[in-house]
Formats: sequence, structure tokens, C-alpha cells
Amino acid sequence: MPRSFFRTVLIAFAAVSALVAGPAFAKSRIKDIVAFEGVRENQLIGYGIVVGLNGSGDSLRNAPMTKQSLEAMLERQGVNVRDGNLNTKNTAAVMVTANLPAFSAAGSKVDVTVSTMGDAKSLLGGTLLVTSLQGADGQTYAVAQGTVQTGSVSAGGASGSSVTKGVPTAGRIAGGGVIERETGFQMVNMDIMRLTLRNPDFTTARRIADAINSKFPGCAQAQNPTIIATRAPAGTDMISFMTNIENLEVEPDSPAKVVIDEVAGVIVMGDDVRISQVAIAQGNLTISVQETPAVSQPAPFSQGQTKVIPQSTVSVDEEKGRKLITLGGSPSLKSLVGGLNALGVTPRDMISILQAVKAAGALQADIEVM
Repeated sequence: MPRSFFRTVLIAFAAVSALVAGPAFAKSRIKDIVAFEGVRENQLIGYGIVVGLNGSGDSLRNAPMTKQSLEAMLERQGVNVRDGNLNTKNTAAVMVTANLPAFSAAGSKVDVTVSTMGDAKSLLGGTLLVTSLQGADGQTYAVAQGTVQTGSVSAGGASGSSVTKGVPTAGRIAGGGVIERETGFQMVNMDIMRLTLRNPDFTTARRIADAINSKFPGCAQAQNPTIIATRAPAGTDMISFMTNIENLEVEPDSPAKVVIDEVAGVIVMGDDVRISQVAIAQGNLTISVQETPAVSQPAPFSQGQTKVIPQSTVSVDEEKGRKLITLGGSPSLKSLVGGLNALGVTPRDMISILQAVKAAGALQADIEVM
């Protein structure tokens, strides 16, 4: 037989094999499903003053902290204003926040967020004066200063009408914070690194430990559903070890759960949700009451009075044609969704159905109501 015939047969066989192959399970990198111990951001906060506002700042009579801060700042500059009467609306007291990235070096810059504390109307065009940012331990880790960018528009007329787009009382300063102190966390000197699962699960923790041990035998142990303790092999520093294991792929597992948001009418089900075989009937009952006023007119010369007499009409409308539908007993989520859709109900009715099925003991999953 010609060689081209055998080539055609092999291609067809490969195509059929691809079609009948088992389902492909979604795998994730270890770095995407765990957090590394100590590798995290730190929150910073500080109190400062924004100046240069075009009459949209705090009213000093209503915001005494702004007046006190302004007086203290001017005194540090050698200006005594305590005997005078400050009455400016070009300043605002603000809170300044920022996130200190992991392993930030002194001199590097971070973005800061500025938010008003008093009755200031807008921070547009304002400048934040030098503000120290402290961590949870009370130590200063950064200093912030710069022009505030609000990204908002605000305009008003003499009649009191106004138009505002965005939030003019909060803004950001890109690169406005300068790191002055490092956290001192030294990862390279660590002997043990603990990996923390973002979604704790026994099976996932064990799979991560097995994936690491398959490449570095005896270097990982799942301590509980959340933490996997790892130890770098002899002769390998922790940075290199983490680089080698963070891209290993594992298949995360999760418990069967149905998440319900009753306010928005949203239902989210995981792939492992199953319903035992049950029969469901759902119908709508509508009761309407209609009030129709009627006028009672007395006969002539009867000395009677004209009155309005209410007349009520009550009707009951029950949806017909709804029969018992068999649901459940299928091993696939697709079949479950198809069975629920066959009921032809709204998402809010489906929420009630799922809760009733759970109460009957036929829903093999946890229900979490938001």
C-alpha cells in the first residue's frame, strides 16, 4: 500500500484518540493558590494637611483640628499666628494611607491615597505637605508629599445647583511616598517557609506537598488544610527553592458549595454539587383584591344622604399545568443545571427550591447565603 495511505490512517487514529481522551482537569500554579509566609504588604497611615485649595477646604470654625494643625505647622516655620484670627478655606486636614510592598528598599516610591477628614468640598489642585506614614508598630516607614490628583469634576452655580463627577474629597499621589525604612524581613536566611492556602482544603494541601516532594523528595509536609511547611534542600537557598516550586502545577480541590446572593438573585454552584433524585413541583399563587367605589343615591324627598360605598372583588389565580419534575441522580453539573432550568422558574424561585431541597436532605452541598 502507498505510504500516504498509512499516513492518513495514523492521522485519523490520532484524531479519534484525542476525541475519546479523558476530560482535561484545570491545573493551577502553586504561586496562584498559596501565600508565602512573610511575603505581604504592610499598611501605612498618617495625618497631614493639604494646602492650595481654591476655597474648597475645611471651615476652620467647624474643623478645629485643621486650625490647630495649621497653627502648629506655621510655628515650626517660625510664624506665630496664635494671636491672630485664621479664617481661610484653602487648607484641609486629611488622612494619608499607603501600602508598603514586600521587600521595599529605602528610597523607592509608592502611591499614596489622600482623604479628607473635615468639611472640605474638594481636594482638586491641592498639595499635600510632608507627612510621615507609620506602620502598626508606630514606626515611620515612609514620607509622603506632592500634588493631589482627584480625577473628578465639580461645579456649582449661585442658585445652589451643582454637578459632581467622581469623588472630589479623595485623591491619589502617584509615587508620592518615599520609603525611609525597610521592614527587615530576610527571606534568604529562612530555614523553613510555610505556604498558606488561600482556600483551605485537605486534598489540595496534600497535592501541593506531593508535587513538591516529587521534585524535591522530603522537602514538604502538609501540616493542616491551610499550611504546607517546606524546607530547602541542602546547598539551596530559600529564594532559589521558592523559584523552583512556585511554578509547579497542581489540581485544586474544593468542597461542594452553593453560594446564594438573595439581594441580587445570583446563584453560583461548584462542579461537585450533586442532588439526590427528588420530585419537585413549583407553582405561583396570586391573590388580587380590587376596590371599586360605588355611589349610593337616595330617593327624592327621602331625607337620605348620598354616600360612597366601597365594593371589593377578590380573585385567586393559581398557575396551572405545573407537574412534578424528577430532578437529580446525575453525576454531572450540566445535567443538574439542565434539570433546574427545566422547571422554568426565575432565579429567586430557584433559590427557594434549592433551600427546600437542602431541607429535604437531597442537596449534597453546603449552602452559603450572602
